[in-house]
Amino acid sequence: MMDRQPVDDPSHVAEARRRISTLAARAGLDETECGRVSLVVTELARNLLQHGGGGELLFGLDAEVDAGVEVLALDRGRGMADVARCLRDGYSTAGTPGTGLGAVQRLADEIAIHSRPGAGTVILARLRRRGGTGTSGPRHLGLVTVPRSGETVCGDSGGMVKGSDGSVALLMADGLGHGELAAVASREARRLFRAQAPRDPVAILQAVHAGLRHTRGAAVAVAVVAPNGRSVSYGGIGNIAGLLVDESGARRMVSHNGTAGHTVFKLQAFSYDVAGHPTIVMHSDGLSTSWSLDSHPGLLRQDPTLAAATLYRDHARGRDDCGVLVWKG
Repeated sequence: MMDRQPVDDPSHVAEARRRISTLAARAGLDETECGRVSLVVTELARNLLQHGGGGELLFGLDAEVDAGVEVLALDRGRGMADVARCLRDGYSTAGTPGTGLGAVQRLADEIAIHSRPGAGTVILARLRRRGGTGTSGPRHLGLVTVPRSGETVCGDSGGMVKGSDGSVALLMADGLGHGELAAVASREARRLFRAQAPRDPVAILQAVHAGLRHTRGAAVAVAVVAPNGRSVSYGGIGNIAGLLVDESGARRMVSHNGTAGHTVFKLQAFSYDVAGHPTIVMHSDGLSTSWSLDSHPGLLRQDPTLAAATLYRDHARGRDDCGVLVWKG
């Protein structure tokens, strides 16, 4: 789950800094590294106020390293016509010293930006423990799960399991409703998925359905990418959306109605052939299904976490938990 911090007032900068310091310490970063994280969040929050007209920060643990955090800054401001120029120290469009994004680039271990003039900006910064282990190459999985406003837990969860044969299994789960009981259901779905994957989707869904009977239930979908990457098998129970994008275009993947743990009308997996390197997007009904890749040119070429956060920013319904998963093959 990612913590959410609105930033539309100068007082929110200190609050964001306090919250990220707590998270960084929990992640295992030392005092110096926690200070580095605090500086990055301070600069991103100030940038939201000065250039984005306000916005929000999302922050959570980086699941692909042994000790690290991810920070996202999202706004719907003017956007950047030249991202590289905005990253240079001394450049500013708001009459400020112009050190903000340049400082973020120096302090962060990874930074990625998606921005379009008139459509706002999303900035991703990752910071990890010096000398720690984890991913050093391109990221394949991006997962953004954000609780409904006013809640401290999220009823949406997701995950990925890699098989020894090279297959990849993906999960998106949405616990019924919101709050603690929804979170319990989705966490249990994720645990059962990890125990079963990367079997075929029907076998995984059967295990999840049986294991959720003591919970309020969840909408669940599973995608399994074949070891050679040339096909995807997909099955779902309930209202989880799945999109497969490859060289031939974008295809919606099919789920059946029902609630895992309670009412399942049909368990079935559908097979989709893949041309080239696939991208899979899965999300809960906390994200509108009306979004289109046509309105996000180049988005899926970005870091998958950046892509997931952009979809959240632009299409979250705002009245429910929201979970978005993006996987790039």
